[in-house]
Amino acid sequence: MPDSSDRPLLFLDVDGPLIPFGTPEPHPGEHVGDRAAPQPLPAGVNPLLARIDSRHGVRLSALPCDLVWATTWMADANEVISPLLGLPELPVMDWPDLEEEGPLHWKTRGLVDWAAGRPFVWVDDEITDIDRTWVYEHHHGQALLHRVDPRRGLTHPDFVAIADWLARL
Repeated sequence: MPDSSDRPLLFLDVDGPLIPFGTPEPHPGEHVGDRAAPQPLPAGVNPLLARIDSRHGVRLSALPCDLVWATTWMADANEVISPLLGLPELPVMDWPDLEEEGPLHWKTRGLVDWAAGRPFVWVDDEITDIDRTWVYEHHHGQALLHRVDPRRGLTHPDFVAIADWLARL
């Protein structure tokens, strides 16, 4: 359920932004020693979870906004991902059963509805210019649709871009 506060929202996807699909390599300008070492996971746990940089939780928590899971992980994001990041339980987007037809991303309308005019950041690896145009035309607040490189996931420059945008509000 949307919060009625005036703080901006940050809609956060998991696959791609938090679990990069490529091999864990440093981003240009990032030193190998700056990345958290993958933590061993118990047997039977999704091995891709080892790609999550646990330090992202501190950086996400420091942003002046309300975090919302915007992922197909749904409630599992709170059960599995939040503890790895040291995050509290977050609100979770409830996705419609119908997929969006056409080139608009199937998440876009739901995010704008949830935001209900509040400023928001959407962090995802599947954002296109079609989504940006649609949000510009249909959202009555400010929005930053921030596409993350799914091979690298969230990086220092991504956090800087998001923090700078939030500071300008």
